[in-house]
Amino acid sequence: MTGMAYPPADTDAVARAAARLAAALDEGRPVPPVRDLLGEHDVAAAYAVQRELTRRRLAAGAVVVGRKIGLTSPAVQRQLGVDQPDFGVLFADMDVSGLPEVPSGRLLQPKAEAEIAFVLREDLADGDLDPVRIRAAVDHAVAALEIVDSRVADWDIRLTDTVADNASSGLFVLAERRLTLDEFEPREATMRLYADDVLVSEGNGAACLGDPLNALAWLARTAREFGEPLRAGQVVLSGALGPMVPAPPGTRVRAEISSLGEVTAAFSEKGDT
Repeated sequence: MTGMAYPPADTDAVARAAARLAAALDEGRPVPPVRDLLGEHDVAAAYAVQRELTRRRLAAGAVVVGRKIGLTSPAVQRQLGVDQPDFGVLFADMDVSGLPEVPSGRLLQPKAEAEIAFVLREDLADGDLDPVRIRAAVDHAVAALEIVDSRVADWDIRLTDTVADNASSGLFVLAERRLTLDEFEPREATMRLYADDVLVSEGNGAACLGDPLNALAWLARTAREFGEPLRAGQVVLSGALGPMVPAPPGTRVRAEISSLGEVTAAFSEKGDT
């Protein structure tokens, strides 16, 4: 990803932060935050770390299938001292929709949140990215569970920690039911999230930047500025509709998102991959 008008980052700090986060994946254990290397507000350096880790995954054969948007909740933005979202990259092997269980062994500190996922029908690479264009670019929406994870020990994160760590991405599950935006209005969505049949989180479309399509518009502009615009066929996880909840091994999570219906995930016992 290139093209964003940020000052150059400290290449040594970026390399050390990338190595630390990569070690968490290689060794299967969380690591200390990377803000001691990057500072708490150097977004350029944090995205440089994300790009380096993405480069390594692509070199190992990974395939990009979309993006995720994080920090769409005003409360979370206040907690981290920021005034805009962040984004991470979705890879094909993160989509566990077709598996009978979510492989807990691939995760370190998983939490679940319910979201609206958009699948694009056209590129968002050129021209105006106004609301009409954004809406027209969506082929359909589906209910989704994002399984967020942090390579940073105890979720002790600030802005640069989560951006560097691919926006705390883990895995994701997409429901089968698909609705066009003629059939479904994202900002009017209501959400209930259950863990083992206990209601643990509630929210609505307005919790995601006022409208999940606002989040998609932000991402479309930002991705284009980074030189990696959104493309037809890609999946965009638009941001949480309510608070995320822990999802330890053995948990069964179910979300209901108004007319999009249900999306479920059963987490395997620890050790299954």
